Amino acid sequence: MKFVLQHRSDVVASASPYRVVEQDGGEIAWVNRFLDMQRVRGLNELSLRYYGHLLLHFLRWWAQQPGVDVMCLEAHRFTESTLIDYVRAQREKLPRLSPETINSRSAMLRRLFQFHFQVEMPHGPYRLQRYWRTPPGGHRRGRSAVAADLRLRVPPRVIEPLSVEQVQRFWRSFRTSRDIAIVGLLLLNGLRSCEVLSLELEDLLLSEAQIRVLGKGAKVRMMPLPPETIRLLDCYLKTERPLTNTARVFVSLKGKARGKPMTKAGLRSLFRHHRATTTVRKANPHRFRHTFGADMIRAGVSLPALQRLMGHANIETTLLYIQISPQDVYEEYARAVARQVAPARIAQP
Repeated sequence: MKFVLQHRSDVVASASPYRVVEQDGGEIAWVNRFLDMQRVRGLNELSLRYYGHLLLHFLRWWAQQPGVDVMCLEAHRFTESTLIDYVRAQREKLPRLSPETINSRSAMLRRLFQFHFQVEMPHGPYRLQRYWRTPPGGHRRGRSAVAADLRLRVPPRVIEPLSVEQVQRFWRSFRTSRDIAIVGLLLLNGLRSCEVLSLELEDLLLSEAQIRVLGKGAKVRMMPLPPETIRLLDCYLKTERPLTNTARVFVSLKGKARGKPMTKAGLRSLFRHHRATTTVRKANPHRFRHTFGADMIRAGVSLPALQRLMGHANIETTLLYIQISPQDVYEEYARAVARQVAPARIAQP
């Protein structure tokens, strides 16, 4: 039995356009009811697509387990023991998946169980061993038994910005005003690639040196535009953008798709080509966003301001950009020594 994630344009507005179906088109009702509820909650299509892929992966694995009828979700078969077997199967598969991916899939299945059965997923037998946690203050009275959570350990995330030389080499490889403007928005404004592609003409307030950005969770933020980005956008709009009815800023320049909105696949292909041309292997849209964040921190931008600029929901994400390199440590040390030595110099006769 084969399952696929299908995009449907004929569903009602309250239903998810992404449907998990059998190869012959028959829907997996319990999966799609969950996706429909996420649509009612207000999730955008990108999130629904992501949820659909997570559930599709589990469904394909579960269908291979003996005695399982995937067309019917049963509480006595779908338990935390199912979850631990699913995690083990992913850990044994090569190439190894990242802990973040496995944890995301596990969390999705817990939400799925709670949605259908209105209770937390029942614990498996491996959860019988518990450890004691002492509450703040260290008093023994009031201690409670806490079961270990089924989450894989995630290595600390490290932000790796591009070097100045890598940015220059990659940027010089672009030839069209459109492509240079896209890189400018990623590098000088820190936009996500999906935010760049969703920009519409009315979002560009060039005369006010501002841009309106539709971020994650349909959250809108206003951002300042530096003169360099304004110049790049103005050049593209006046000299290169084809006449078209679409409101999207960035469109295809050649071929049958000329004048149509640029796609995510088109942007990936563009960066793939220039990575091969310049041998800057780490250059991708999100790496330019990381470079923007690291540059802003080095320039002295405060964390709350950077959180606002980058559209982070939690400041913990912004904190990842505070990573001090050995060169940064040396420069900070040199400045501190200079401040200490300066009064002594002034005091000398």
